[in-house]
Amino acid sequence: MKRSGFLSSEDNGAERGEELQSPDSNQEGGSDLDAQIEKFLNVEKQMRLSGDVAGTKKAATDILELCFKAGAWKTLNDQILVLSKRRGQLKQVVTALVQQAMQYIDQTPDLETRIELIKTLNNVSAGKIYVEIERARLIKRLAKIKEEQGLIAEAADLMQETAVETFGAMAKTEKIAFILEQVRLCEDRQDFVRAQILSRKISPRVFDVDASKEKKKPKEGDNIVEEAPADVPSLLELKRIYYELMIRYYSHNNDYLEICRCYKAIYEIPSVKEDPAQWIPLLRKICWYLVLSPYDPMQSSLLNSTLEDKNLSEIPYFRLLLKQVVTMEVIQWTTLWNKFEDEFENEKNMLGGPLGDKAAEDLKQRIIEHNILVVSKYYSRVTLKRLAELLCLSIQEAEKHLSEMVVSKVLVAKIDRPVGIICFQTAKDSNNVLNSWATNLETLLDLVEKSCHQIHKETMVHKAALKV
Repeated sequence: MKRSGFLSSEDNGAERGEELQSPDSNQEGGSDLDAQIEKFLNVEKQMRLSGDVAGTKKAATDILELCFKAGAWKTLNDQILVLSKRRGQLKQVVTALVQQAMQYIDQTPDLETRIELIKTLNNVSAGKIYVEIERARLIKRLAKIKEEQGLIAEAADLMQETAVETFGAMAKTEKIAFILEQVRLCEDRQDFVRAQILSRKISPRVFDVDASKEKKKPKEGDNIVEEAPADVPSLLELKRIYYELMIRYYSHNNDYLEICRCYKAIYEIPSVKEDPAQWIPLLRKICWYLVLSPYDPMQSSLLNSTLEDKNLSEIPYFRLLLKQVVTMEVIQWTTLWNKFEDEFENEKNMLGGPLGDKAAEDLKQRIIEHNILVVSKYYSRVTLKRLAELLCLSIQEAEKHLSEMVVSKVLVAKIDRPVGIICFQTAKDSNNVLNSWATNLETLLDLVEKSCHQIHKETMVHKAALKV
């Protein structure tokens, strides 16, 4: 009795599903389509109850094919929902339904029908791990349509709902491309905080992995990773897109050093290095952002490594600029600006934002900081008036810039304001003084021992010569 009850409920469910379709089917495809669908539904039911996966899949996809050929898009959507919700429906059948229907998206007659089909497939694939990749692709397509309609915020919200980094079967390049799309949409809607959070899901080291070494034969029990679609860019192209998006983010915060590092990473891409038309503008930007970056060990290291680049000889003006910044000599701001103003103006339309008035002010600030560091190398004590003369600034401005550098811990200095003297020497600890004395004494004793040895050697040689 239970078995017959189960079958009768199944029959009733199928009949209810078919009754829902019949009005629409009569409108779009007529009674002939309705009869064919009913025939395939009965076949699908028999195959499903007998556990025939291939037969059930074939019957279900044939129903979709019938609706598609008849142009009955409303019936197609309803049949997808009915077939996916039938009692005890097999996972393989649901996967086949979604994959089959996804092929029809580009062939829909209008945008409204396309959106409706995508939403139907989203509802069917929601919460099902075995179609999570298809769901992610559907959401990406829907977000693209929203973006084309000018609904950037809605597109960004749609994309953020999907955490593709947890999808084990998705190809690595497709994951990265999806996350980069999430970052781009967040930046387009000026949500830079969320853009930074999403960008941290991608480790920059993933772009340096050798693809040929990474391909390994899957072991038994491992998840099978699907191939990425043809429209997904290669790993090196994704690397460029990633760093261009990061340049947009760091430009919002005026973080010059990080912008420079991003340009450096793009510059290191083999395809870029082989094309002078690509690497010359990038190298110019690297030089400018290096000079604009505040002094710290990372900036100093990048500056010296860039100076050693042989390609820099192709743009001698920028080599001269970096050389001036590295050399421990005071730079006259007016002379430097007159020489490089034209080059600075040529960099207006930069990928990471134009070099405007703010950048010009920051450049002057960097030159002043460079000059203060030079003075601290040559002087242990100097008057505030003399420092202002060397920097071509007023006493108040010189004191302000020096104080800012001391606060940011770039250098150590003390100002005796009543007397107007600056002391760049740090107070030495007594232990350090004693250690330096011990080192000096040890060096002195080594020199005395070597000298005695040389004298003794010369004496022995002289005596041997006299005997002969």
